[in-house]
Amino acid sequence: MMKFKLILPTSYKNIKFKISRFGYNFQKFRSDTMDRKELLGGVKRIVVKVGTSTLANADGSLNEDKIKQIVANLSELNENAEVVFVTSGAVGAGMGQMKLAHKPKSIVEKQALAAIGQVSLIHLYQILFWAHGKTIAQLLLTKDDFSDRRRYLNMRSVLRSLLAKKIIPVINENDPVVGEGIRGVKVGDNDTLSALVAGLIEADLLVILTDIDGLYDKNPSVFADAKFINLVENLDDSIRAAAGAEGSKFGTGGMRTKITAAEMATKNGTHLIIANGADPRNIVRAAQGYEVGTLFLAGKNRINSRKYWLAYSAADNGSVAIDAGAAKALKEGKSLLAVGIREVAGEFERGETLAIKDASGRALARGITNYSSAELALIKGRKSEEIEAVLGYKYEDEALHIDNIALI
Repeated sequence: MMKFKLILPTSYKNIKFKISRFGYNFQKFRSDTMDRKELLGGVKRIVVKVGTSTLANADGSLNEDKIKQIVANLSELNENAEVVFVTSGAVGAGMGQMKLAHKPKSIVEKQALAAIGQVSLIHLYQILFWAHGKTIAQLLLTKDDFSDRRRYLNMRSVLRSLLAKKIIPVINENDPVVGEGIRGVKVGDNDTLSALVAGLIEADLLVILTDIDGLYDKNPSVFADAKFINLVENLDDSIRAAAGAEGSKFGTGGMRTKITAAEMATKNGTHLIIANGADPRNIVRAAQGYEVGTLFLAGKNRINSRKYWLAYSAADNGSVAIDAGAAKALKEGKSLLAVGIREVAGEFERGETLAIKDASGRALARGITNYSSAELALIKGRKSEEIEAVLGYKYEDEALHIDNIALI
């Protein structure tokens, strides 16, 4: 009987195997044996988001000692990796400067505080990073910067240029311009903003620092028996249910927005870690693969950058409601045909972006339409071979082609 030795490449060292008469059966190690250092050891492009609760004192003023430590750790991280810093804290900084104990309810007043606080915040960052020999660049962004494809691509080019020069982009939402009451132009929270940025630059890792160690199965401030979740491989409804809605009085996010950020980032092939910002060393520790915070594993099937833009950045110009058969086909990677469309909402032209919804109104996907709203209203429910007879012409067999559809 012939004997042989099977030599596995190093990339397979986390895989168990056994030889049988029928061949090889490969089985991945259980997730609880995963070596974070091995997984994250090669990350080269990192987005770090720090929330207001980490940056501010109890009265809302800036915690300068904490910020010094954060900057020191970001600078250390930048020695071996490209770093983008998404910072909250402008409103909190403004509250501190104006000696306010509570965030005002007026939208305009909050915008004014953001305008006041952003100046002192970026000035402080500039001085502190300079002490470590680092140059920073400021970008104040809005949702429109992401939804407009040309601005999106230009922003990506600028960020890539800055990163190539080892400059650290410091990013915040442009709150004085957009405000909470202006529909459709505000990202809404910096957890989501950090995930959008991670997708924009195709980051390897997104680290979100907050005022809690990571994700628990229930609120640890309410339930003494709450259990810490170290690793999330599949972000399902049980994980979403574990996320609370509470945020600090100075921030706008809670665990729920961080779970949304995790859903976005992992679909783009970016690992995400939620860690406690009380110790700024967690920035470096997380990137080096230490057991810090909750790690959300990147999805196995990374969607390309264009589909990521479609899913999370592109603006909806209208929507279509589809039947169960069409919804099933979409999830199987098939195009949307007119026969599966039940309702058309809004006015839009061929080539514009639509939300694709199921019968209950839940958004399933976003895509670029081959037909206008007026045309879809005429051909909805019709077979592809009937389109020309109805319209007098036909662009495509598909109402929306799968290449131009991104599931959300």
